[in-house]
Amino acid sequence: MSTKLRVLLISGLGVLLVAGGLGLWFALQPGKPTQIVSSSASSSGTALIGGPFSLTDHQGTARSEADFRGRYMLIFFGYTYCPDICPTTLSTVTQGLDILAESEAAKAAAVTPVFVSVDPERDTVEALADYVSHFHPAMVAMTGSDEQVKQVAKAYRAFYKKVPTEDGEDYLVDHSAIIYLMGPDGTYLHHFTHVTTAEEMAAGLSERVDPALTAGS
Repeated sequence: MSTKLRVLLISGLGVLLVAGGLGLWFALQPGKPTQIVSSSASSSGTALIGGPFSLTDHQGTARSEADFRGRYMLIFFGYTYCPDICPTTLSTVTQGLDILAESEAAKAAAVTPVFVSVDPERDTVEALADYVSHFHPAMVAMTGSDEQVKQVAKAYRAFYKKVPTEDGEDYLVDHSAIIYLMGPDGTYLHHFTHVTTAEEMAAGLSERVDPALTAGS
């Protein structure tokens, strides 16, 4: 499928991605609602986001949620064939951390950016290794079996669904576009979206990251 066709298809899915993804995210928070005010606003209540997972990173190493304890985790769900939103969002994450590092290096160093593929059929370890090399050097990309990906997506209330192309020869993946900031103890702290700017992300991280709470501090 041509790059032009990919872009046209993803553009058509844009509204559904944002509205549907966020709507689903709200719906899956029983009992204790979380209110999203804007792309960089604080949330109220206790968000039921996060939990155990077992995946494989872009170096072929088995990973679980325990490997990220003692560090802040900035986690985003997407896929390497995504023509627009994923590379743009990961670039924003990279730039946001770079901006933060210029003035508060310890805070930037306390955050691990994480990219979880929702397309395990195509996103092999090798594919992820090549893809992640274009973004932040500390970024960890992860994949797994269909069941493992479903488990982690459910834990983080991340929506994704295959969408066949018109010719039926390929597919895109419609997915939510929320970036979650998780604390050193694995609890949800804040969220950003794909429309958050690098400057807004740096400011949001600066407000919430405390290097003193991380392992080895």
